[in-house]
Amino acid sequence: MSTDRLKLVKESFEKKAIPAEDPAGNPSEYFGELVFDRGKMHRYLDPKTLSSLLDCVDGGKPLDRKTADAVAQGIKEWALEHHVTHVTHWFQPLTEGTAEKHDSLIDYDGKGGVIETFDGSSLAQQEPDASSFPSGGIRATFEARGYTAWDPTSPVFIMGDTLCIPTVFISYTGEALDYKTPFKKSLKAVSDAAVPICRLFDPSVTKVYTYLGWEQEYFLVDEALYAARPDLMITGRTLMGHMSSKNQQLDDHYFAAIPARVAAFMRDLEVAGHRLGIPIKTRHNEVAPNQFELAPIYGEANLANDQNQIVMNLMKQFARKHGFVVLLHEKPFDGVNGSGKHNNWSLGTDTGTPLLAPGKDAKGNLQFITFFVNVLAAVQRHNALLKASIASATNAHRLGANEAPPAIVSAFLGRTMTGVLRKLLEVPSDTPIEIAGKKGKSVGLVEIPELFIDNTDRNRTSPFAFTGNRFEFRAVGSSANCAGALTTLNAAVAEQLVAFKRDVDVRMADGRPVNVAVMDVLKPLIASVIDTVCFEGNGYTEEWKAEAVRRGLDVETNVPRMFEAFTRPESVAMFASTGVFTEKELVARNEVKWETYTKKVQIESRVMCRMAVNHIVPAALEYKSRLLKELALHKEVFGTLEGCETETELLAKITRRVEEIRVRVAAMKEARKKANAIEDEYGKALAYHDVAESLAEIRRPIDKLEEVIDNALWPLPKYRELLFIS
Repeated sequence: MSTDRLKLVKESFEKKAIPAEDPAGNPSEYFGELVFDRGKMHRYLDPKTLSSLLDCVDGGKPLDRKTADAVAQGIKEWALEHHVTHVTHWFQPLTEGTAEKHDSLIDYDGKGGVIETFDGSSLAQQEPDASSFPSGGIRATFEARGYTAWDPTSPVFIMGDTLCIPTVFISYTGEALDYKTPFKKSLKAVSDAAVPICRLFDPSVTKVYTYLGWEQEYFLVDEALYAARPDLMITGRTLMGHMSSKNQQLDDHYFAAIPARVAAFMRDLEVAGHRLGIPIKTRHNEVAPNQFELAPIYGEANLANDQNQIVMNLMKQFARKHGFVVLLHEKPFDGVNGSGKHNNWSLGTDTGTPLLAPGKDAKGNLQFITFFVNVLAAVQRHNALLKASIASATNAHRLGANEAPPAIVSAFLGRTMTGVLRKLLEVPSDTPIEIAGKKGKSVGLVEIPELFIDNTDRNRTSPFAFTGNRFEFRAVGSSANCAGALTTLNAAVAEQLVAFKRDVDVRMADGRPVNVAVMDVLKPLIASVIDTVCFEGNGYTEEWKAEAVRRGLDVETNVPRMFEAFTRPESVAMFASTGVFTEKELVARNEVKWETYTKKVQIESRVMCRMAVNHIVPAALEYKSRLLKELALHKEVFGTLEGCETETELLAKITRRVEEIRVRVAAMKEARKKANAIEDEYGKALAYHDVAESLAEIRRPIDKLEEVIDNALWPLPKYRELLFIS
């Protein structure tokens, strides 16, 4: 082992767990203390201001300037009690992270000093430079104006000395430049489409909420070893590295005892999250070595998504404190599981009724089946688009492997619900749907078992699985903003619900009862989805790929081509009809997606070529030189090379591998030059897809060299060091 590497590994093993911060009291005592939640609203706002703000949050009514000023005054009073000195509009641009520009609260007092100021205009709107964020051509470089606008439905919070105001981000000409704006539009679209259907069953429903429960997977690596890996530092993943003799094949890391350093990190992260009102509940070891997962309690989707963005930032902050670096790349290590972010998605009414769980009677069960089937119909119709919504240069390394959902969007229902749907096709439309054990049986009764949440298995190969009272969109990547995938899902479901209600209205106009009209529309949908998008088997097999083609499902694996689904006529019509995206915004976002894909692969290619030439080849040549000296000395002493077969064979292998690296690096550089000359973003992205495919061709001889070169000469921390140091 090289001296530098030996020192790094030794330091990593000697690190002790830093004690986690231990705030006074139980979580319930400090939960939400850094969030201007409803409790703070009641405390710091006068009754009239409070009423107006809640009308805005709950009813979507606009706030006037006078009310905004009063809200700002209450927030300022609360913030100053927490020693806040700065304020920022916190938003989510198309960079896959969050953005913030901090402004001090001070202003001149007219007497040569300063005072702390914060008013309604500062709360409601700011103007960050829009030209430096991805816009897909909506804004030219010299057109810098863009606006952030307060989202009252996501509470203001404090990070350090800064008051953070969740906002949307739009261009000067009104187009969305962020994730939050279309996400909020999609939430409204679902509610607007679902409420008329809910009123068929309960006239008191006025709003439908979308709920999200995210599960965040991630890796931790020692920061010293991370600093010695240029590929990890720059790309977030290891571009080279031979598999460790032991990785995850014994399944001994999964749910095992959490290492002390990691547990201390998790504790600090949870405390920080709880203070920010984030209900982090679950933590555990994941399958791969040094891989972990955390998950919060289910919540309203807009707030839950904001909280996921906050948590990802907190993870990076607290990992450093404990001597780690957190890796959110979907596939940081070859040969072990990658990381996803399962999005548990469901719907519920303002009357407290869950729409994706069985009801208390036949009417409630029919409502459940209605939403259940319509979600499946939306997934069937837009399966290519849903796949495009989770596609990226980083997630491409995870999808389709024998560890993650395949690059085919299908839905897993389980035997129970599959049986229920098939039986519904066989019985008259007025047949009641009851829960077994709660109602007497009758001829033709369609039964749903009472213990519904537990009566279906899980299928980890399914990208969209029903898990009892929700759908789990498993294909979303670890580093992704949840809003990207859920905006598309929401819009697709909203479009389907509108079409469904229209068809039901036609049948009710013919005099059919509600339950009969609903089932008459549902039956063709059930017949369509049950043998197309619904799949109960192993999604990893080659047979399923062939079957998916026969069923008419999208099987595209080229990421740049996947993005084309966003601008197909049916997608444009869907997004426009639901008010989520204009065609101009869709075209612009595809430009951003293609450009981002290109740049990420371009960076990986540059890092790979430079590491191969600057790190690997010199180490190989140094070892080759030693072998040659050994052979020369042997011949000088013994007059022959007899007995030097090992050295000779090693020399041949090293020479062959080094030459292979030289040839493949030269070819990759030439491919990059040709790709860079393409002006069209789509064409360039397609060219860089080929570059991405050839990265493995350079990796292969490098990993072979790692097996034969003297360990003391190898310049990079190896997998056995990166994955087993916690």
